[in-house]
Amino acid sequence: MGPQQPEPRSGFVEWNQRSELFAFGKRLGESFELSQLQRAFTEKSFARREEERRRRLGIEEADLQMLDNSDLVEKGQHIARAYVEAFLLHQLPKVPKEGLQAIASYLLSTETLAHVSSHLGTKDLIHSTEYPPSAESLAQSLQAVIGALADSRGVERAFLFVRDFICTQLNQKDLLDVWTPQEPLQLLEKICQERKLGDAEPRLLGDCGRNTVLAAYQVGIYANRQLLGKGFGEDLKTATETAAIDALQSIFDTHDNRRPFDFSIQLETKNVRLG
Repeated sequence: MGPQQPEPRSGFVEWNQRSELFAFGKRLGESFELSQLQRAFTEKSFARREEERRRRLGIEEADLQMLDNSDLVEKGQHIARAYVEAFLLHQLPKVPKEGLQAIASYLLSTETLAHVSSHLGTKDLIHSTEYPPSAESLAQSLQAVIGALADSRGVERAFLFVRDFICTQLNQKDLLDVWTPQEPLQLLEKICQERKLGDAEPRLLGDCGRNTVLAAYQVGIYANRQLLGKGFGEDLKTATETAAIDALQSIFDTHDNRRPFDFSIQLETKNVRLG
């Protein structure tokens, strides 16, 4: 027998789609056009299946077509990426392009978007051919909601939605978990040259337990006699890489004790590149 398979709430007698969509918008503090919101939760595969079902029932051709969320997903993707990139550029001005791209990719990943989508209560609103919906379905539905909000209230309101629900996933997040340079010492040397900080020089600050399994080394990295960062490791290579990462965090202002992200900021539309 096994456990009973989960069933969508839309299959229950008391389910009212319009009421649920209206309540969804009010929970978010937004006023959607219900037709746009309903379309945002209708996947293409579901729409095609529903059209085929209607065709078999002999429904007239004019009533067969069912709008899906494909266009809204694409629009929402564009809006979300544009705002996330502008937000990161404003909040992390010292981080290089590759770092900003890595953080943006984290925020716009299927996993992150699906997490946000599920916690906004989209699971039972999605019209899909599968239940429960996949992570990809959850993520695309959130993107479609962003597109629907832009069509309903304007792109500025959609920008604020992205800020409030997607950018805030960085709150209390260790940026080192999101972006760790693959070759930190080489990147540090490059940054030092570009910003005229001097040559980066690793120096051994101390060690203990040398030639034992419990060996530990402390390395500091200097430039123009200024300590940029320091780190520990079980060997000199690891300690040097750790020190380089510490130095990069100081230069990029991405340490844990950095000034928190300002999630109340409203970026001007002209500063968000949509095209």
